[in-house]
Amino acid sequence: MMIGENIYKIRREKGLTLSELADRAGVSKSYLSNIERNLKQNPSIQVIEKIANVLEVDMKRLLNVTEERQGNKEWNEFISELESQGINKRQLEEYRMILEFIKWKNEHRNGTES
Repeated sequence: MMIGENIYKIRREKGLTLSELADRAGVSKSYLSNIERNLKQNPSIQVIEKIANVLEVDMKRLLNVTEERQGNKEWNEFISELESQGINKRQLEEYRMILEFIKWKNEHRNGTES
């Protein structure tokens, strides 16, 4: 499922109209509509974060991050390395979401989906 479909589904579950979500997230209705219809496939992380906050969901739910991706051995090693450098769990979560967003954006920029 693509990010636009996720946003649409969650928005409907929360009982919000397109206009309500756009207003609360501070984005234009047409821009949000384009995201939901997957016409705008690479929204910025700031926009995704605003939408996630309004919908009261984690960014990884919007990005459709799977447990399989989270369980990747290299990823776990990277997290361990960050922890050994004194980065706390809260900071790790922020970095992880940013890295997942970059990965998702690169996958869609190259026209591949997982």
